[in-house]
Amino acid sequence: MAPKQPIREVGTARPSHLMFTGGIGAIIDLPNIAALVGGLDDWEPQYRDDDREVIEPRLLEATRRRLRKVAQLRLVPLSEEDDRSPNGVPVRPFPAWMRCTRCNRLTSLESKFFTYVNTKRGRPDLARFEHRNCGGRTDAKAVPARFLLACRRGHLDEFPYDWFVHKGGTCPGAQDARLQMLDRAGNRAVNVLIKCDSCKAERNLREAMGERGKEHLPVCRGRHPHLGDYSACGEELRPIIVGASNLWFPQTVSVLSVPPDHDDALAGLVAEHRESLEAVATLSAEQLEPIMRSLPQLKPFAAYEAAELRAALDAHVPGGTAGAESDLYAPEWKAFTAERPDDGRHFTAVRDPGGVPARLKPYFTDVVRAERLREVRAFHGFTRLDAPDPEQPELVPTAPLSRGEPTWVPASEVFGEGIFLRVDAEALKEWERRHESSEAAERLRRAWGRFREKRHSGRLEGGFDPMAGWPGMGYVVLHTLSHLLIRTIALECGYNAASLAERIYSNGDDRAGILVYTAVPDAEGTLGGLVSLAEPARLTRIVRRALMDAEHCSGDPVCADHLPAEPADSLHGAACHSCLFVSETTCERGNRFLDRRYVVGLGDGLSFLPPWT
Repeated sequence: MAPKQPIREVGTARPSHLMFTGGIGAIIDLPNIAALVGGLDDWEPQYRDDDREVIEPRLLEATRRRLRKVAQLRLVPLSEEDDRSPNGVPVRPFPAWMRCTRCNRLTSLESKFFTYVNTKRGRPDLARFEHRNCGGRTDAKAVPARFLLACRRGHLDEFPYDWFVHKGGTCPGAQDARLQMLDRAGNRAVNVLIKCDSCKAERNLREAMGERGKEHLPVCRGRHPHLGDYSACGEELRPIIVGASNLWFPQTVSVLSVPPDHDDALAGLVAEHRESLEAVATLSAEQLEPIMRSLPQLKPFAAYEAAELRAALDAHVPGGTAGAESDLYAPEWKAFTAERPDDGRHFTAVRDPGGVPARLKPYFTDVVRAERLREVRAFHGFTRLDAPDPEQPELVPTAPLSRGEPTWVPASEVFGEGIFLRVDAEALKEWERRHESSEAAERLRRAWGRFREKRHSGRLEGGFDPMAGWPGMGYVVLHTLSHLLIRTIALECGYNAASLAERIYSNGDDRAGILVYTAVPDAEGTLGGLVSLAEPARLTRIVRRALMDAEHCSGDPVCADHLPAEPADSLHGAACHSCLFVSETTCERGNRFLDRRYVVGLGDGLSFLPPWT
């Protein structure tokens, strides 16, 4: 038997890249080829044991609400120099149709016309396909043909070049048509000619684009190339280019690892043992009382009363999807606002003995230094053409991660530190009540409805409420203040703004707070540098500069006067790249719901915070 050939390394990617940018079902552009990340069925052999498991009960339960059979969160398999170790994340060449850069020959890899070359170990950047002896001379590089087809259900397929150039038929001149792709680089529209040298047929790909192009394309055959799977579909297909921003949208959920309080610990136990509790799920507290200490499946709950267990069972609704993420912030809020924050394995929070600095008491009611944090993120799936809706996850069809129901999903964990700032929730509610009918607030609400209506294209399924997920004007205040602080920290203290992240705690009732924290895989800002900024003198200086700088913007008066207006659906007021916008990895809402007039005032009396004097 011939020895098994080693799996070739074709590129590298950071674990966070596989969660946000190029995970399962995504196409990663490598120097010379395009690689499609395989599904969980391909990942499974890369794990030798369970040493890559991530333990985070809250996140696991949130994942089970969407993927019921998931029992484990796993870190991404890493590639090591040792051949006995896992070989990283499996990928496959996709699209499989390639074009010779010298002679423009267009054919599929299945034809064996192009040769895979990767001779130097440790140099994955040299991996490529070649047309050997092109024109009887030298070898020429082959590149992926950049057109694909996708449907709203998440299917992805090769563009049918042979079918297209022959207008739905086959080549009359040869069994295996000899095709060419001639890219004429038009600057207004697609101008790519497909020619068949065997029968002299030719057709421009612009005929497949736009609304009129629908009649020139086949129906979807239900292909999931990351799984090697086909299923019945028949939906309308849309042309898409490799690297298009709407080719792949990840669905992820993250939590901070915080020590649970009494109630949260019980809720976690109920979620963990939900299958064994099915036999007693309908019993009353009186019926549970005599069997609490004797029934084997109730032994994990020995420290709790029967009434507490009954209440926890009533609160636990397995299998739900709506609002699965809405309460994930509640345990974190409890951890930060506890009178004496408990330390955990991955969580340490400390208050300054002197309390909130006197100069900052008009702005904050509490300041907490989070000296140790861990953020864990789970990958739930992905969509194509339309981004997943965080308010209604079921609105956009999600592509599967495996050929069967997954029992585990990929996860990532990063460690960092942060500063938690609490705002007077009652004062914020009162401010919101006074200004909820202002013109600025009304225009932002209407813009949210327009944004949702435009997002709800004809390709989406399910019921639709254009105002679902409206966060409230209190959120706008907190979000704007968070961005002001992040930008000031980046400017004054030398932090890269992209290495910072935010979590806004706002429910329109009793939560009103901001967490600015580091959550990146490298070491920047994780050695106490951010926490040290919570010292009274330094924090006072940062807040002062943030508020005073916000009073003016280099984009004023255009920025200061901006409000959402029809037909635009922008979701910000007085905000722009010069004063408030930050990187997409930093902002939890994509630079939406921002307006300086609600924090520092722009002469219209709408500011929540008092002016710095």
